Order: sequence, then C-alpha cells, then structure tokens
Amino acid sequence: MPVADSQMFAFKYVNGHPVNAERGIHTVMAFGALADVETGYPLFLAELTLTTALRTAATSVLAARVLARPESRKMALIGNGAQSEFQAIAFHTLMGIDEIRVFDVDEQATAKLMLNLSVFPALRIVRAASTAEAVRGADIVTTVTADKTYATIVTPDMIEPGMHLNAVGGDCPGKTELHADVLRMGRVIVEYEPQTRIEGDIQQLPADFPVIELWRVLQGKAAGRESASQVTVFDSVGFALEDYSALRYLYALAREHRAGVDISLIPPATDPKNLFALLAMSGVTEPALPSADVLAFGR
Repeated sequence: MPVADSQMFAFKYVNGHPVNAERGIHTVMAFGALADVETGYPLFLAELTLTTALRTAATSVLAARVLARPESRKMALIGNGAQSEFQAIAFHTLMGIDEIRVFDVDEQATAKLMLNLSVFPALRIVRAASTAEAVRGADIVTTVTADKTYATIVTPDMIEPGMHLNAVGGDCPGKTELHADVLRMGRVIVEYEPQTRIEGDIQQLPADFPVIELWRVLQGKAAGRESASQVTVFDSVGFALEDYSALRYLYALAREHRAGVDISLIPPATDPKNLFALLAMSGVTEPALPSADVLAFGR
C-alpha cells in the first residue's frame, strides 16, 4: 500500500490469512516504512500489525462522528476477533458508547473479548445469541469479521431507521459482510472510491452506485447524515493514506522520545560511483557469484 507527498514516501506490507489462527500465529500481520522523497533513503521502519488495528478503529470513529446520530449509545459488535477490542474501546472512549452487544460464531472469541473489556467498568457488555439479537435496537452496528467469502452477515430485515453501519471486515475482492440491499437502503461513505469499488462491500453493486468519499464530508463539501431516520454506511477497507499518517506520527514520536534502534539497511556511500569497492572494504577479494542456473531460477 504505497503513498507519497512531496517530502515522504511510505509503504505498508500487509497480509490477511484467517486460517493462521489455527496455526497459532497472527491472522493479519504488517510492517511499514517511510523514506525521503528527494534522496530515496529509508528513514523509518516500523511494525504495523498493532498500528493497523489502532488506525482502523480511529478511522471508524472519525467516520461515525459525522454519520451516526449524536445521541448514539448502543453498539452491536459482530466479529469478536483480533480487532474487536480496538473498535469497542475507541467507540466507548471517543463516542460515548456505553453498551455493546457482542456476537461471534466462535464462542471463545467472545469470551476473550468480554474478559479484555472487563477493565472498563462504565461499559456494559451484553453477549448475544445471534447477529440479529445483537443488532436489534443498536444505534451503531460494527462488523469486523475475518472469513474471506461473500457473506451476508447483516441483512435488510435487521436494519432499523437511523442506524449507522461501520462495515470493517469487507476489505478485499470476494469478501463482504453486508447484504447488497442493506447498502441500497443507506447513504454510503467510503475512503477512496476506486479502491472500495474493488475491495469493499460495494463490490457487489454496479459501478454507478452512488457513494461519497469521507474527506468530502469531513471538509463540509458533502453532507454526512441528512436526517435522524437515515441509514448510513461506512464501507471501510483501509487505505494507504491512513498508514502514511500513522507512520509519520510514529516517526515523530520516535524522534521526540529517542525510541527505536538505528539499523543499517543501505551500505555507506564512501564512493557512490564505486559500489563494488564495498566488497574489498569487507575483506572479500573474490566474491562468490551465483551460478547461471540460480540466476535464471531467480528470474
């Protein structure tokens, strides 16, 4: 996920593998880098597995502030895996949500979530027996499921007037969470339309289905919620600008607090036009070159 401005270039390497949980390793893993645009030199290398969960939750709240009803206090949280706590805490601390109804097909995931959230005494957690039960009466519905399939976790019969849907899990081709008619019922906001058309829940709909990019709402160029009864949908897929912002923030904090470790990724530029001389400096006089067969295989 690359992005740049006139000063810095950033990229994020990220993978999502739901089956990894069965192997005892993370289902989503990521790292990222910042580089200087003028020279191309790397400046900062950071983990982004935790940071991705943090920035995703922050973006969800940013969107909800302009899309959910101001008096929203109850949220349904469908999907209780690795990112669920981050969503719950963000909505509780930043949006005033004081009741969350939780559901996951994996009962152990729900138990884990409830235990982790027990340190927030002002947040009431209600364990629901189904998605429909969790959604009933909710002001905000957050879906953050992992299965890579065309799923219809939330269906039209569950939608109530004034709901805001924070659809996080549909984030790659062939992976959805909302029934197509749920999208048709609401005002749909996206991060970056060309990407969301391919990766988001709106991949189910025709290319001319109307959506609005979030930045336009935040800048007052387009309305967010238009009425108390309107259904709103944030079709969140996560895009590079969010990671760029996170990386720049982490870089600033690292420099301010002198955190991190200097590592050598680029050889010293003793003579920029004589790269081969670096081998002589290391004491290697006859470098072993790979065979032609290896080179061909590498290509």
